[in-house]
Amino acid sequence: MASTIKTLALAAILLATGTTARAQDQVVRIGVSGPLSGSNAFAGKDDENGVRLAVEELNAQRLKVGGKTLKFELLSEDDQGDPKAGVSVAQKFADAGVKFVLGPYNSGVAIPASRVYNDAGILMSTVGTSPKITQARYPNVFRIVASDSQVGASMASYAARELKIKTVGVIDDRTAFGQGIADEFTKQARAAGVTVVGREFTNDKASDFSAILTAFRAKKVDAIFFGGYAPQGAPMARQMKQLGMANVRLLGGDTLCSPEMAKLGGDAVGENVMCAQAGATLDKQANGPAFKARYKQRYQRDPDVYAPAFYDQTMFIARAMQAANTTDAAAVGKQLHTMSYQGVAGTYGYDASGNLKKTAVTVYTFKGGQLAPLANY
Repeated sequence: MASTIKTLALAAILLATGTTARAQDQVVRIGVSGPLSGSNAFAGKDDENGVRLAVEELNAQRLKVGGKTLKFELLSEDDQGDPKAGVSVAQKFADAGVKFVLGPYNSGVAIPASRVYNDAGILMSTVGTSPKITQARYPNVFRIVASDSQVGASMASYAARELKIKTVGVIDDRTAFGQGIADEFTKQARAAGVTVVGREFTNDKASDFSAILTAFRAKKVDAIFFGGYAPQGAPMARQMKQLGMANVRLLGGDTLCSPEMAKLGGDAVGENVMCAQAGATLDKQANGPAFKARYKQRYQRDPDVYAPAFYDQTMFIARAMQAANTTDAAAVGKQLHTMSYQGVAGTYGYDASGNLKKTAVTVYTFKGGQLAPLANY
């Protein structure tokens, strides 16, 4: 009987101790909004993986803020790369008490969703590159990569100065991202003395580009700039090869700097394809190789384009919480505007509009199915 009483007493103590420990934890819900279905699902999953890796590492560190241990929880939602779905996801996160969201991935989703997040007092960190996202100057909206103006200008500069491109045809997929980066490339290319012989349009579901490509072939262009995503860029490269345009360069922005291009395009994607991506080469960053190794160990694959940026921003948000000594989103946002953070992909610090104060842009090509850096801007 005495033994039973002791056992029950010990159990009560352990239960009380566990309850106290849990009471001292402060749950921080991190939302991820991105395309987990459709042609860009590979990118949405990669972004989610970057946040998940950061959340797992932060929970292992058991950070304390306001005297309580932070317990990060990840909530991921499929916004389908669709503006209406993205707004619904934003409202869902608001209803669930989420105060920090990584995403959306697509500019066309980020623009309308940012208004919902702002009204709900949620801090949003997006890789959407359209300048329109930050033009509203919402205090808690951050772009964690370079904008279209920076990426498009870098690709135009490289095309004119290094490739000696004289004539170029421009195609965009009519998304907010595709139109935006095509506009910036066109403007900067003309300023650099490149003749833009035409602007054609497609959509982000298309797979046949033969009519557009045939028209540009007739105009004997040196290059084609495509404002769009890898699931369309890869078949475009294949069709260029089929039409005898192997010597015509296919240029693009960060969305073409994806292993998916080589995977879908096969031997049609090589040194004929060039893309510009925000950030310096990950392998040349002090902590870049170690991040790649941890990511690969966790997910059995290499990171894609934006996993490092999503990882870095999640870590930066946690450091800002510590600096503010609170998990209040507005207070954390103020810290992000004043602090700087050295991440695995570069240094982060934001201006009053939520844009990065400094960012590098790297131009890449493909060699043996892998990205190979050509120049930094």
